Amino acid sequence: MIKEILVNVAGDRLDRFVADKIDESRERVSNLIKDGHILVNKQVKKVSYKVSEGDLISVTIPEPVSLDIEEENIRLNIIYEDDDIAAINKPKGMIVHPSGNIVTGTLVNALLFHFDKLSEINGVYRPGIVHRLDKDTSGLLLVA
Repeated sequence: MIKEILVNVAGDRLDRFVADKIDESRERVSNLIKDGHILVNKQVKKVSYKVSEGDLISVTIPEPVSLDIEEENIRLNIIYEDDDIAAINKPKGMIVHPSGNIVTGTLVNALLFHFDKLSEINGVYRPGIVHRLDKDTSGLLLVA
């Protein structure tokens, strides 16, 4: 999908300007800029570029890469569960979602096994994940 945006008001940073105009987080927009998927007047610019009146910004949202996430029978410490949410006590050392070369042994792999339906709020790679905890952090994690 390609979207073009004409700048009417100058002065905002490129990442902020684009994030306000499309349905993506500022972090995601910053990554799209760095990867060359967002151009200003057909040129790659830095995230901090200040937009000017009349700039034409082209945004290309790449198709998501298919990642087959397998469900795994990993024991979960479920503290609370109802039809809409669950509170999971995530142990230290467990990665929340698959990333890079790590595609097994994650909380997401376990969630896919234990729950019939998970929210797609954070996309196909993070089903049900409302927030995350770092690998070496233990604590309660909410799942939708």
